Amino acid sequence: MIRMARYFFLLIMLSGATYAQKGIDVSRFQDSIDWKKVAKNSNLEFVYVKASEGASIRDQMYTYNVKKAREAGLLVGSYHVYSSRTTAYQQFANFKKAVGKTKQDIIPVLDIEAVHCHKLYMERVDKLLELMEKEYGAKPMIYTSEKLYTTHFNVKKYKPYHFFIANYKREPAVAYTIWQYTQHGKQKGIAGFVDFSRFNKKYDVEDIKISTKDTTSAQQVSKATEKKIGTKTVKKQVPQKQPVKKKSAYKPQSVTTASKQRRK
Repeated sequence: MIRMARYFFLLIMLSGATYAQKGIDVSRFQDSIDWKKVAKNSNLEFVYVKASEGASIRDQMYTYNVKKAREAGLLVGSYHVYSSRTTAYQQFANFKKAVGKTKQDIIPVLDIEAVHCHKLYMERVDKLLELMEKEYGAKPMIYTSEKLYTTHFNVKKYKPYHFFIANYKREPAVAYTIWQYTQHGKQKGIAGFVDFSRFNKKYDVEDIKISTKDTTSAQQVSKATEKKIGTKTVKKQVPQKQPVKKKSAYKPQSVTTASKQRRK
């Protein structure tokens, strides 16, 4: 009876994890993905696709994955794997060249893993986050382990950021938006294993959506629509009311009378 009870408990836990899955992240290691089959998973709300790593590495399946996943109706975002070997500017240039901001549905992710970080230069991390936010119009989400979160990110200045925490043993005991709970998920349309993630109960996909609307200010739009003649800008003139002239009580004298008075 005890063994049977444990067996049913395990089934409930596994089925609950499957139902709760809300997203996956993919790279070239998943080879060619059948996104139409993937999109049939009604529990799947978002996909993160690897775009770049360091200053020069590009994921060879990135363009295909983003295009096909979006065509299948999935919300798609991109991630960059941080490297301690190159500058923030070099890494940002690599990411920007790969990732078109008008083709992003959800905020970008900066992936920070111990295996890629011989030493974590936080000033470099901060600069990279700043550059990504300026380009894509939203603070990036930070993907990392619970250990790295505790040692480097559990301070006030990172409170405004969403965190994507990997923990394959238990739910993270730190503040997180998304929890990557397994590396061994199975999904129709994907050969082999894929990472599965789900939201903290406090959040949903609306919290990580990104706006791709033109952010041009109203003032710039106004200037752009004004008609120009040569180098002069013609603006619509608002007609002003002319002041009403009051009649003078003074009556002008005739020329003859005036001249007679001057002669006296």
